[in-house]
Amino acid sequence: MRKEITVPASVRETRGKNEARRLRANGMVPAVLYGSGQASVALSLDPKQIFKILHSSTGHNTVFDVTVREGESTPVMLVDWQLDPVKDNLLHLDLKRIDLTKRLRAAVPIRTQGEPAGVKLQGGLLELITREIEIECLPDEIPEYFTIEVGELMIGDAKRASDVALPESIKLLSQADSVLAHVVALRVEAVAAEAVPAEGEAAPAAEPEVIKKGKKEEEAGAEAGEKEKGKEKGKKK
Repeated sequence: MRKEITVPASVRETRGKNEARRLRANGMVPAVLYGSGQASVALSLDPKQIFKILHSSTGHNTVFDVTVREGESTPVMLVDWQLDPVKDNLLHLDLKRIDLTKRLRAAVPIRTQGEPAGVKLQGGLLELITREIEIECLPDEIPEYFTIEVGELMIGDAKRASDVALPESIKLLSQADSVLAHVVALRVEAVAAEAVPAEGEAAPAAEPEVIKKGKKEEEAGAEAGEKEKGKEKGKKK
């Protein structure tokens, strides 16, 4: 989704690990801008502004402007970003130029609405299997999220990608039969039901200890027989 956001950037004349470390030490993050058939450009940006975009309602699907040179800006999207695993700081960004007149692919989050009947009435559990679906549309048409109603789901019922209501201008790219959410029986209850015998049925008997002892005696007898054969062969020699 297009937002009226402009992020100033500076062109980097040099690249490499040392230059990237220097930029981060000065509170900036290295980035690469590419796409639309143009040459890639090495940039440096303020990571605070990028974090605001990533944590906004549209997240990585936000289309915003980047000012590369004075008076020159271009609409872009965040394609990839790297975070420090310890400090959670931005380490690097990949930005893609966006042609607002051409359709593109986007992954849009899925939200559920309502409490499934299978949870309220049957004691089941709602599981979210897929949290986003892929679509194709114009940049300005990318929605923040899609909502699926799950209130009527009973145990064993599911919502699939094909159940998402899409405008005519948006094309579904995910598999139509891919499960987004379903209601399942709790495993704890299933195990408990197997352990408790039905009315009028006796509990399964444990294996008799006699059988276990018999097996041990047979094994012991076999070992003794082997030893006896060995003695007889020794005598014959």
